[in-house]
Amino acid sequence: MKQLFLLFSHTLTPTQELDAKESLGVTHIVALPKELQNLWSNIPPTLERLSDYLAPLKEYIRDKSKEGDVVLIQGDFGGCYEMVNYVKSLGLTAVHSTTKRDVVEKIVDGKVVKTSVFEHILFREF
Repeated sequence: MKQLFLLFSHTLTPTQELDAKESLGVTHIVALPKELQNLWSNIPPTLERLSDYLAPLKEYIRDKSKEGDVVLIQGDFGGCYEMVNYVKSLGLTAVHSTTKRDVVEKIVDGKVVKTSVFEHILFREF
């Protein structure tokens, strides 16, 4: 059973779930436990180094994954860099989701309001 671990601050869309199963061959999608999700989604911008801060995430991935599993990594650039290198060292595949963005502009009460709509295209390996 190939798993997809989510180091990701959003909920996967049905399109992303289907693509993960079809293109990555995953059979099970694993969301982070709440406390680890909060840790990943709120990386403090004041930290000069992230190693100690990310240690609980590394431990979780190390303990729960097996070689060949996939980790979707998106978020803080420094956190992504560190986690991509870490999961690769475990023999896991690190990916991110690519998207197409459509911007819609409307005038509301005399002001221009822009809305961005993102559409998943594919998972790209780091």
